[in-house]
Amino acid sequence: MDKAFWTERWQRRDIGFHQPHIHEQLEKFWPTLGLPFASTVFVPLSGKSRDMVWLATQGHRVIGVELSEVAVGEFFKDGGQVPDVSTEGPFDVFAAGPFSLYRGDFFEVTANTIKDAVAVYDRAALIALPPDLRVRYARKLTEIAPENAVIFLIAIEYPDGEISGPPFSVSRSEVERLYGDAFTIEVLEARDGLGASGNLKRRGVTKLTETAYLLRRRS
Repeated sequence: MDKAFWTERWQRRDIGFHQPHIHEQLEKFWPTLGLPFASTVFVPLSGKSRDMVWLATQGHRVIGVELSEVAVGEFFKDGGQVPDVSTEGPFDVFAAGPFSLYRGDFFEVTANTIKDAVAVYDRAALIALPPDLRVRYARKLTEIAPENAVIFLIAIEYPDGEISGPPFSVSRSEVERLYGDAFTIEVLEARDGLGASGNLKRRGVTKLTETAYLLRRRS
């Protein structure tokens, strides 16, 4: 799975992973984190997620990174914004209001880019990647996330072999393997997510558990 895979999916509108609504677990649990008003949230592999808009309504500045220029362009178009465009290292940076979206490769993001982030919001990044890239992604995120930043992670699990990802099934034990050395891991909620995942149901998934995790850096 290379960069062209995701670029082509956006170009041909094969984006069943995009949710037009705000994620319920985000709305339910984010306010309990007590993060400072006007603080920065980092959203890796952001797509054109409307969750970023909701985070902005909570008073946050949002930094996203997304490979597809189509996704970045549509995010601002959908919001009725015309972003300023600049260059920062290997990234084209599209900025308007509280949003700064870095168009490029997540693995080229530096710690300096997100040094002000108090939280990372991952709804569709980890589960978008196959096993080998999940290991690389988790290592990179652990490396660049600020020391005091929390990670709010939403992952899904479904029976082995029912579909070929993405999205991929990521178990609790795998989350522990990927992040347990550097973070404490709290399960906020595990729920039946099949009813809200019509795309996966149509693809053949018969059971789906959606789990929200909160990760805090170990001292």
